[in-house]
Amino acid sequence: MTRMIPAQAAWQLLRAGNLPARLRATREGQSAVRLQVVAAALETGVLDALADRPGTTDDLAERTGASDTALLAAFLRVLAAAGLVQADRAGWRLTRQGRVVLDDDLVRASYEAFGGFHTGLYRDLYRQLAGGPSRRDVTERGEVIARVSAAFEPFVHAVLTRTVLERRPRRVLDIGCGAGLELATMLEAAPDAEGVGVDIDEPSVALARRTLGARGLAGRATVLHGDVRRLTEQVAEVDLALLANVVYYVPLSDRVAFLRDLRRLLAPGGVLLVVTTAATPALFSRHFDLLLRAQEGAMELPDAEEMGTQLAEAGFDPGPPQRIAPGTPIVAVAATRP
Repeated sequence: MTRMIPAQAAWQLLRAGNLPARLRATREGQSAVRLQVVAAALETGVLDALADRPGTTDDLAERTGASDTALLAAFLRVLAAAGLVQADRAGWRLTRQGRVVLDDDLVRASYEAFGGFHTGLYRDLYRQLAGGPSRRDVTERGEVIARVSAAFEPFVHAVLTRTVLERRPRRVLDIGCGAGLELATMLEAAPDAEGVGVDIDEPSVALARRTLGARGLAGRATVLHGDVRRLTEQVAEVDLALLANVVYYVPLSDRVAFLRDLRRLLAPGGVLLVVTTAATPALFSRHFDLLLRAQEGAMELPDAEEMGTQLAEAGFDPGPPQRIAPGTPIVAVAATRP
């Protein structure tokens, strides 16, 4: 039976300060703790250790390399309170909630990303503001970024499929192909086409090759490791090139030159489809822009209108930016090589 808050306690809460703000802070704090709990369960290897079989605390300590079994036991009790594991006579085992974190890779990647560098940005920001080193998340966490970017794939899928069906390309290119999902989408929408994916992150290249192989497309696709501007001899003219969630990695001062290099890879009449998170007043957009600016390499989100101007300066005929996901700052711009 739910117990009511005593009247005197309720009155003291109301008088003590801003009650809505206090409740919000408590709620958001609890959510932040849960986020870090799941991220730690992945980083320590505890959930993975329980994926195949249950184990006692001592057994898990041996399997995860933990030397402080008392602390591990306390952590396991936290995971049990969070609903990720449970204890029985065989020891500790995963719950359904815990198994979902491992079985759905987007769920896992989201906890790894948001419990890791997305929130680590703010924990370390004071050091960077005081002159500390820039972050290296883009360089060092490329595979996680590629995996968590799969959340945008359903939004990109519609505009990309429509573009492929309209253009009927024979050769397609995915620049910064990440997990290879969009390259697979283009090849599935154009059964007679061949495709090339390029990414500078080697683990992402391996991931893209696995994606294409799993979807039966490896025979029509090549995935290359490196900067697309240095692979021109290996990339023949294409009819459609995709630049999805990549342009903000290029310094603003270099973007026109970068887009001009991409123009040279397109056949006359070919299309470069740029999909990106744009700079807007929305919280996630501002957060993402800050995360980029904190990295090595002078990265920042593009302004949608400014991006159209840069495409024109690079020799393209750009169309208007289109919002492709309601309520989000994700835009797409189709730019044609005359």
